[in-house]
Parts: sequence; C-alpha cells; structure tokens
Amino acid sequence: MHFEVLTEDRSGGVVIESLMRRLLVAKVPEYTVSIRPHRGKGDIPSNMTARPERFASGLLDLLPAKLRAYDRVCAGTDFILVVIMDSDNHSPDSIHKSLRAICSQFAPGLLHVIGVCVEETEAWLLADEQALLAAYPDANVSVIKDYQQDSVCGTWEVLCHALLRDRAEALIRVGYPAIGQYKHEWALNISRYMDPKRNTSPSFLRFAEELRQITSVQDRAGKSYV
Repeated sequence: MHFEVLTEDRSGGVVIESLMRRLLVAKVPEYTVSIRPHRGKGDIPSNMTARPERFASGLLDLLPAKLRAYDRVCAGTDFILVVIMDSDNHSPDSIHKSLRAICSQFAPGLLHVIGVCVEETEAWLLADEQALLAAYPDANVSVIKDYQQDSVCGTWEVLCHALLRDRAEALIRVGYPAIGQYKHEWALNISRYMDPKRNTSPSFLRFAEELRQITSVQDRAGKSYV
C-alpha cells in the first residue's frame, strides 16, 4: 500500500510524515509513504481542466492536474492519496468539502484522505505538549497552556512565543523567508517525539479517523489491513 501525501510546504510535510508513520506502523503490514511538499497553498485554477500555469507551484494550483495524472497511472492499485492543507482564516469544513469534491472529480479511481489543519500545521504540534517539551524543555509552558486548541489566533505565532520567548517578536517582524526556516526546524524537532495517541487536536483526530477508515478497506484479494 502506497500513500502519496501532498502538503503546502516542507514543515507541514515533516509533521505529517512523522504522524502517519506512527499511525500506520501497527495497522498496515507493508506500506510506503512519499511526501510531496509545495510552495504554499496557491489557488484553485479558474479552469481546472486546463494545464497549470507555467510557474504554478502551490498545492491548489497543481492539484487538479496532479489528480488527473495520479488517476491515469494509479487507479485500481493500492495507492492512497493524502491531501493536507491549512485552513488559515477559512472554514475548515468548507475546505474539507471542496478538497474532497476536487479529488472525487479528477481522481475517481483513487482512495483519498483529506486533512485540514486548524488554523495552521503548528496546531498539531501544540496538541502534543509532551513532545513539544521533549524537544524544547525551556519552552514557555504558560503560553502553551493558554492556547485554545484549534483556535484561529495566529497559531504559528503562539508556537513562536512559546519557543523563542523574548525573541519571538523580532522574528515575527522579520517575516519570510526566515520564518519558514524556523517553522521547518520546529516541525523537525518536535515531530520526532510526537505520539498520535496523545494528540488533542480535533482536526488531527478527524484526519486520523479518515486514515483509519481507509486502511480498514479490504484489498481486491479480501485481505484486511487492520
């Protein structure tokens, strides 16, 4: 069974790969995972049946075309497509519904799992306090405790304040690309200690349940993967 995972960026890919491997290890006897990060979220093309713009690089920019290609090559095989995206300031349910509709339209021959992080991937990092403190023992615990899980509050900034303390505002003012490097480093370090069983993020639990259901589907030979 192969899982092809499409993410917005490198840091999101690091977190998803770590969590998925821990979720799958006890459920699927043989599997592979490929993480395909993109350069941001992008936008759904106005014409989803056309070829992507020449310099398109965002997840949504390329999604319809990638789905068509995956469906053409992998339909009927043990190939599962996983799409992970941040909700930012938008409705997570609306994004989830839209992604599922696009997957169903352009890759009808593939099983797919949708994960929508509320508000950002950092929400899934903050949802495992034990892992966060294992990676960063000097983190500001009061900031972590004050965070309301899966709230729209500037999630990455909350993590930044927890980890950098007095230096956080300086980084926030600098902006990208410096922020991207820090986010990737935080994701890499924290994800090493993460345990899906401890994660308290409702959006992660929704994703984990979808993944569980997909891996419960029997293959063509009638063999169960759970």
